[in-house]
Amino acid sequence: MSNVRFGLREVPGLAERMATLMCVDLDLKSNDENLESETQEEEKSGSLDNVLEILQKEMDKVKERGVDAAIWLELEALGIDDEMLKSLELSTKFPNLVALNLWGNKLEDAETIIQEVTKCRRLKAIWLNDNRALRLMRVSLALICSSSLVCSCLLRFFSNMSRSSVCIFSGDRISKLILDGIPGLEIYNSCFTSNFGEWALGFCGSIFGADNPGCLSECSGSLASITTLDLSNRCVRCLPKAFSPIMLPSLSHLNIRGNQLDQISVDDLLQLLKSFTLQTLEVDIPGPLGNSALQILEYLPNLSFLNGISASVITETGKHVIDSALQPRLPEWAPSEPLPDRVIGAMWLYLMTYRLADEEKIDETPVWYVMDELGSALRHSDDANFRVAPFLFMPDGKLASAVSFSVLWPIQDVHHGEECTRDFLFGIGEDKQRSARLTAWFHTPENYFIQEFKKYQQQLASRSLPAPKEALITRSILQHDGHSLQVYTDIPHVEEFLTHPKFVLTTNPKDADIIWTSMQVDPEVKKAFELTDLHYTNQFPFEACLVMKHHLAETILKVCQLFFQSLCILQYFIYHILEAAYLMTISLFLDSMLNCTCCGEVVFSMHILTQTKTLSSLLTEFCVNLFLLTSIYTGTGRPEWLQPTYNLETQLSQLIGDYFVRKQDALNNLWILKPWNMARTIDTTVTEDLSAIIRLMETGPKICQKYIEHPALFKGRKFDLRYIVLVRSMDPVQIFLFDVFWNYRGRLNHMNTPEFVREFEEEHQVNWQTIHQGIQDMIRSVFDSAAAVHPEMHNPQSRAMYGVDVMLDHLFKPKLLEVTYCPDCGRACKYDTEAIVGNGGIFRGRDFFNTVFECLFLGKTAHVTPL
Repeated sequence: MSNVRFGLREVPGLAERMATLMCVDLDLKSNDENLESETQEEEKSGSLDNVLEILQKEMDKVKERGVDAAIWLELEALGIDDEMLKSLELSTKFPNLVALNLWGNKLEDAETIIQEVTKCRRLKAIWLNDNRALRLMRVSLALICSSSLVCSCLLRFFSNMSRSSVCIFSGDRISKLILDGIPGLEIYNSCFTSNFGEWALGFCGSIFGADNPGCLSECSGSLASITTLDLSNRCVRCLPKAFSPIMLPSLSHLNIRGNQLDQISVDDLLQLLKSFTLQTLEVDIPGPLGNSALQILEYLPNLSFLNGISASVITETGKHVIDSALQPRLPEWAPSEPLPDRVIGAMWLYLMTYRLADEEKIDETPVWYVMDELGSALRHSDDANFRVAPFLFMPDGKLASAVSFSVLWPIQDVHHGEECTRDFLFGIGEDKQRSARLTAWFHTPENYFIQEFKKYQQQLASRSLPAPKEALITRSILQHDGHSLQVYTDIPHVEEFLTHPKFVLTTNPKDADIIWTSMQVDPEVKKAFELTDLHYTNQFPFEACLVMKHHLAETILKVCQLFFQSLCILQYFIYHILEAAYLMTISLFLDSMLNCTCCGEVVFSMHILTQTKTLSSLLTEFCVNLFLLTSIYTGTGRPEWLQPTYNLETQLSQLIGDYFVRKQDALNNLWILKPWNMARTIDTTVTEDLSAIIRLMETGPKICQKYIEHPALFKGRKFDLRYIVLVRSMDPVQIFLFDVFWNYRGRLNHMNTPEFVREFEEEHQVNWQTIHQGIQDMIRSVFDSAAAVHPEMHNPQSRAMYGVDVMLDHLFKPKLLEVTYCPDCGRACKYDTEAIVGNGGIFRGRDFFNTVFECLFLGKTAHVTPL
């Protein structure tokens, strides 16, 4: 995928063919065609004579119908500007005007619009959409919200202000004044006003229109013949009195999608709908009728179809959220956007993928491809009648000569005239988040995912921690008889650089005291190497909670629940303190009454004796938890140093909800996808395309993490920091941080750490020791979190070394990237450097593993700092 842009630009005709296949070139015409089209449009719509001709036809209709007849004027996209609107004198020529369509004209001045429109006092509906007076305001606000110079706090403020400003400008200065001037207006810019009633319902029920504008006054019984009513996306907050079975006795098909309906309760709305004889209902789920299709059907048992799905099918499948009318996601592009960029923006709607693997390379880079015009034209269906699969033909049996095909075959009987369809998610059911994954191709209900995201945030405060097990004692490994410790390793750097006289390498694992290996020491390995529980290993049980990216986030988020548990402990603790104080007061009172000091002392002492153990244990537990949490908890359910992180295998709905919330708030929506267990950016992608995020799940399990959009830079470039952590014990937590760290990315691979720190401090005018203290606190919190959530991680025979990768944000606060098991230490062994933290001094690269083994197995602390 990294070469897509290059290929589209360099391969002749590729971008043009892909653009045609993906329908992103529809607006591209020759200059002559554009000029001719623009000229014809100007001749058609920009002429006052043309507009007057249309008005004359309407006035002739008035004469035929009578002067009291209602009038509907269609003046859409006729090039009407402010001066022309004044000259038309619509209110004088059409005093009974009930509907005015000025959509897509050239109106710029709000005052002119308000002045001319409010003269038409009998208007029921007006459309001013897509006029410059409304567009200019939105463009200016979009520029404010997209400015990279605005800090995140101001960006949130302006984005919120921009939404309210739309209301202030088009609401207070246009819609409010228009509504005040035309009290009977029911439809404004396609949305229902708070005054909407019988006329607006008749319009949506196809009773009223250009051919039948309706009556100037209420027409009793005009809605009686309506059987289908489409109220979708009308900004309806409450239903009028006209919406009743008396006024709509024939109503059997109702669509209320896209409306908040927040001024009527769920129960009242269900009760109202139950009074109709509805057969089909279209409604957002979750939405104004609740979160469950099953519950809606229970209350409205006469429904035959809900959101296009048979009621019997919904009941059988037990689905709470259903929808058969999902609108497809269509490619979007700017007119000035070049073809390669348009194709890249649309390709995730068309891409297919497969992976090639053999015994030597299990994790090959996935292959993404686009089928030809026929294959790409196949639409999705849950009940598809065809299947498609990639097929590689290798004439000489070698991959280099392979020719790829897409094989298409029917899986059902197909009759003449039927559409050929395929299942975009073949073999993927709800257990693998099928409905959420359809969001890659369709506009799925945003409200559902936003609610899932909000519930997820609430759940962060409600989980419980496992009961801690009894702490094990970490046994010392120091030899009393003076014999050296035998070490078995399969890591070349350890073999080369472990030269300490207390450690001797052996090739027989059975004879070793210490097993230092890059492989997972599981029961099979223990059996093969004849290892016992007396062997020391360089890994802890359940360390996957740290080194697997999805488990790392879960571990950290879970420990944040301690915050709320500690509040409960504090509340309980304070209660007993107050209770003790109360009893002491009673004792002193009795003492004064009986004039017997020993009596009160005995009473109080007895009470304190019974409470001492409880209060002591509560206080200890509370202090430990609170100490841990004050260093990591931010009140958002996650620590400040952990970016929002989602396991795509289980938390896709929550991620989509987070994405939609950020989109609504005009916040940065750039995300980075990382495989669970790969390092060095393998199969890592950065994108703000929701379809891309979902489709990339097809190449293996991943986490999706909010991208650090404002990182600290060094000479204009991003950088990572690698810290080495040595762990002696997880109960109690005994960890040590190497006094030397390494910076890397690009040319920074070769910069000496002291030089980097000196230049960084000079560039940003900061003190590195302050930054380093924040990093130390973060690392300690990471391992404290693991110990709290997974007490079973402790093993007295375990000693381990981990790499912790860190970035700094623009405020120089640390951000955790990942924790790696058995990190690559080639650079640490190769270069000598000066330690600028800890005890300082020169650190010899060749002594790296001697220092590691001294700390972990001999209790030494040279060149390391205890955390």
